[in-house]
Amino acid sequence: MQPLIGTTRESIEREPAAIGRVDGREPIGARTLARIGPLEVRLARDESEVAAAQEVRYRVFFEEQGAGADRLQALDRRDSDRFDPICDHILVLDQSLAGSERQRIVGTYRLLRSEGAAVAGGYYSQDEFDIALLAALGDRFLELGRSCVLPAYRSKRTIEVLWQGIWAYVQHHGISVMGGCASFRGTVPAEHAQALSFLAHNCRADMALSVRALPHRHRAMDLMPSEAVDLRSAFQRMPPLIKGYLRLGAGIGDGCVVDDDFGTVDVFVVLPVSAIGKRYIAYYS
Repeated sequence: MQPLIGTTRESIEREPAAIGRVDGREPIGARTLARIGPLEVRLARDESEVAAAQEVRYRVFFEEQGAGADRLQALDRRDSDRFDPICDHILVLDQSLAGSERQRIVGTYRLLRSEGAAVAGGYYSQDEFDIALLAALGDRFLELGRSCVLPAYRSKRTIEVLWQGIWAYVQHHGISVMGGCASFRGTVPAEHAQALSFLAHNCRADMALSVRALPHRHRAMDLMPSEAVDLRSAFQRMPPLIKGYLRLGAGIGDGCVVDDDFGTVDVFVVLPVSAIGKRYIAYYS
């Protein structure tokens, strides 16, 4: 994977996502965004479905992965924060399951656009990274976060239908750049030296979209010299979400951050729509 090249602020501002754009006559929240077999992707339609997505997040982040819940989260058994009310929530539902719609939710992804960030006073990732250049893009920037899928559904098919849904959302809103935190399990960067060094040496985001970990939280990623990195080992040890982003053409910001609350080492992923290969655009459209 090579660093992104040829991506400039001018190209981002002049080339909105236009392929297959929804004309806007039907509200995006009122329709199915993607479907493969029994798996369906759409936006949460009410507070009850947002709560159900938060319950799925709790099961993955806290019960499975061991993140530290505060008292209210533990009582509610929901992963929630101040950003949830102003975000859109992508849902993956297995329509073959019995029960109500909310009981069929098996995965979720949280989407934050500029108008929501204005209400919240910023983006979620700004607690860890300086994303000023991305935020300056206004409504052309979309922050992705809180990605999770229940264990039984961690398959290529689920990832494909999820990204088809995100692509429909990106088209609808004319997004030019997506970005957000992606995580390695654990709080010791050295345990991920191969993968982090590979990202630092080979996958740096273009300077026009430069993101850097905040000075007081910045941890080095280039823990090994480039020639010492075993590419196969580095890629094998990388979380599937990050590998998926790289295949689409994403770049990585400068520096990682240790998130003690969630027990993770976070990197920032930057994905310009203009960097996505034509075959992926054709597939997800």
